[in-house]
Amino acid sequence: MNVSKLFITLSDKVLVDISFTIRSSLALVGQSGSGKSLTLKALLGMLPSGMECELSHESSFELKAGKSVALVPQNPFTALSPLTKIKKQFFSSSAEIEKLFAQVGLDLELLERFPPELSGGQLQRAVIAMALCNTPKLLLLDEPTTALDPQTKIMILNLLKSLQNEFGFKILFVTHDMHSAANLCEDICVIKDGKIVESGNTQSVLANPHAEYTRTLIEANFANREFRK
Repeated sequence: MNVSKLFITLSDKVLVDISFTIRSSLALVGQSGSGKSLTLKALLGMLPSGMECELSHESSFELKAGKSVALVPQNPFTALSPLTKIKKQFFSSSAEIEKLFAQVGLDLELLERFPPELSGGQLQRAVIAMALCNTPKLLLLDEPTTALDPQTKIMILNLLKSLQNEFGFKILFVTHDMHSAANLCEDICVIKDGKIVESGNTQSVLANPHAEYTRTLIEANFANREFRK
């Protein structure tokens, strides 16, 4: 999938002016306010009122939320209704729900529980299962490990890699976490103030960053530099 132009403005102010290609998995990395979330919202057709968007892309599928495009949000604890059983928050047949639950490694008895009764990792896996209901071609990840402990974070990233191999969807992973980007994504784009300052193969960029902003993000994310040896 190639996005040749994504141009977002509010009044006369340019908020995002970028282009990128998702070959298999792409991390869009930057600090808060860099334009990451606006990029996701633009691809979902969910930009706030008043913003103007020019989007040019080429892909083998239609960019349509709920069908070919699905989102895994940042916080699983706020993604679902706390007063509704998990099984009632799926829009699929019982057989399909059970199959998806098995694919994300969840016990079927959890379907009868309410969201507050699940752990963070269980809840995020349930949300991922919901995102896969329509067999999306593009999975958008909005920092889905932020609210999780380190061990659960690794488990979710490994699960996403396994599911990508199984389902064949492309991934756009929005994050500020260089370590997670390195674990999940083949390619990386570093965004600052709505513009891409560096892009390329993830491991190559992390090992030899050219932009000062990229180096700053790396220093902030990694306590040691073993990955650069």
